[in-house]
Amino acid sequence: MRIGELAEASGVSVRSLRYYESVGLVRSTRSGGGWRDFDPAMVERVVMIQHLLAAGLSSFTIGELLPCLEATPEERTGVMEELLAQEVVRLEAKRRDIDRELEVLQALRRDL
Repeated sequence: MRIGELAEASGVSVRSLRYYESVGLVRSTRSGGGWRDFDPAMVERVVMIQHLLAAGLSSFTIGELLPCLEATPEERTGVMEELLAQEVVRLEAKRRDIDRELEVLQALRRDL
């Protein structure tokens, strides 16, 4: 599958796919003519990456999580669970900060 086909199948831009490849989130082989050739299984992987990015995870964290997600239950070491727990803590702290900011803004609006 060429990069344009992967972009169309996953709904992700070619530019994003090139970035994902440059940071090791997706892999391709090269054809004799130098074209990128992606395994069709990369569609699911790219969609998963999009979901993880939408959840606020960094490319680095996603790079750590993907091998864990692809491992069979017998191969899993608990790393994924720990990383996800850390992300939950980080996002909960971020939500508390946002809630505080909203409270301040709402109070300012009431006082106007």
